[in-house]
Amino acid sequence: MATPTFSAIFAAIDSATSYLLIQFFIIRDDALGQDLHARLCRKAQAGVRVCLLYDEIGCIGLPKKYSASLRLAGVQIHPFNTRRGWRNRFQINFRNHRKIVIADGLVAFIGGHNVGTEYLGQNPRFGRWRDTHVQLTGSTVAAVQWSFIEDWHWATGDILELPCVPTALPGEGATATAIAIPSGPADDVSTCLLLFLAAITAAQHRLWIASPYFVPDEALYDALQLAALRGVDVRIMLPSKPDHLLVYLSSFSFLESAERVGVKFYRYQAGFLHQKVMVIDDDLAAVGTANLDNRSLRLNFELTVLFAGKPFAQEVAAMLQEDFAHCEPISTGDLQRRSFFFQIAVRIARLLSPIQ
Repeated sequence: MATPTFSAIFAAIDSATSYLLIQFFIIRDDALGQDLHARLCRKAQAGVRVCLLYDEIGCIGLPKKYSASLRLAGVQIHPFNTRRGWRNRFQINFRNHRKIVIADGLVAFIGGHNVGTEYLGQNPRFGRWRDTHVQLTGSTVAAVQWSFIEDWHWATGDILELPCVPTALPGEGATATAIAIPSGPADDVSTCLLLFLAAITAAQHRLWIASPYFVPDEALYDALQLAALRGVDVRIMLPSKPDHLLVYLSSFSFLESAERVGVKFYRYQAGFLHQKVMVIDDDLAAVGTANLDNRSLRLNFELTVLFAGKPFAQEVAAMLQEDFAHCEPISTGDLQRRSFFFQIAVRIARLLSPIQ
């Protein structure tokens, strides 16, 4: 059974009449992947233009028959293609970590979900999967679409020509204005890092962040500490279950200095936390694909949507407040109670943090 996220995504796919733009970091050939496969084949055979991008490292286990059968049905499917050319054949950096679905230029989806049954909570190792996606309408869809068009051009060399869609005015249910901010290693500046620094610096009384991976660089961590020192309620929500051991270990190394200045860390207990969400004060919130680690900040292609508006920010704050109810606070004592070898592993992981 699909989650509300995939139910909404699949409903948008099924209702598309002109084109579909779809991009995921991971696509698996499991029940959810096959469901997506079948829907895309049906739409392509019905005359809808379907363009699908995937990251070749994230999808390294995807069988060739999966993409071949999509092509046979008329789907235009391509890898992001950072490994093209003999010089880049062993390239593992510069991954495209974006997760985008756009239907007819009218609705877009962006967030933390990839395509795999673990994202439905069906992997016994992780159990319940906690993630967040957003559905966008209005002019922000065009900005998300432009990000896809640029990625398509990089991957294929072609300029994607799409029908002109009139920009929809915000509906009665609109709760925020939004800006889509793509970021990546091709930018002239470190867009993702600067976005987080600006948000942290702007916070006056609340800064709540949920991220599965927390390995910030020195500038970002200093900004978090400064925010706490000026009285901001800084909370960082992390998973209690590790899926990347080095990143999990590294996060323990920040506890002592965080405790001194008032930055609070929590570990989510009700499953695996994978959402990338931030709320700043009472009127700003962000949802996207970027983690608080070096890969997202500098090496991956990411997309974050920043929302301005009290109703939506309060909705995000309420969502995170409920998540915090399923968390346990962590402190330096949690590290000190661990074995000597665990503490050594934490120090080694911190030294390796630039390559995590």
